Amino acid sequence: MIDIKNIKKSFGSLQVLKGIDLHIDKGEVVSIVGPSGAGKTTLLQIIGTLDRPDEGEIIIDGVNVRQLSTNQLSEFRNRHLGFVFQFHQLLPEFNAIENVMIPAYIAGTPPQQARQRAEELLAFMGLSDRAKHKPNELSGGEKQRVAVARALVNNPAVILADEPSGSLDTKNKSELHQLFFDLRDRFGQTFVIVTHDESLATLTDRTIHMRDGEINKI
Repeated sequence: MIDIKNIKKSFGSLQVLKGIDLHIDKGEVVSIVGPSGAGKTTLLQIIGTLDRPDEGEIIIDGVNVRQLSTNQLSEFRNRHLGFVFQFHQLLPEFNAIENVMIPAYIAGTPPQQARQRAEELLAFMGLSDRAKHKPNELSGGEKQRVAVARALVNNPAVILADEPSGSLDTKNKSELHQLFFDLRDRFGQTFVIVTHDESLATLTDRTIHMRDGEINKI
């Protein structure tokens, strides 16, 4: 599913990634952990095609993404990758179902089909009765579940999450963690999660430990 070979990345004189090699199987839930400055988020952004490495190769779902043009990368990202951030990044002027539908609109999905998919996902999240509420009318846990639904709306092969439960209380955090595994079992997505949360890392199929821009232990 994901093959990463000799990925290197520097910002000026600072080498952030020093030759990362990693394979992630389809349907695997993988956590990436390590101290601040280890290179976790940089690696996640490179996997997500939000940044380009200086060297190395990334193959996602059979596609060598380093060979894609900027426009091709944008289309690939929209259709094959979903993103969940620490702070949900919902658009405040749109209600829950509209926020979920936005990536589908960008992908050119017909409106009726996009709405049907969004309704299905919000129902799975237990949020059918909150579909017409705007973000400021939702709890923190509800906002993050809407953000997860948005990440899933185009049925991407991979979900990339950066500290997804970092802003949640204990109850909502536990529910979000369980949701990732329920989604994997229901829809078959691969999850790559950067986290400082040990309770989440211990639940995942595999934990990647990073330190000083290298994989310390798999």
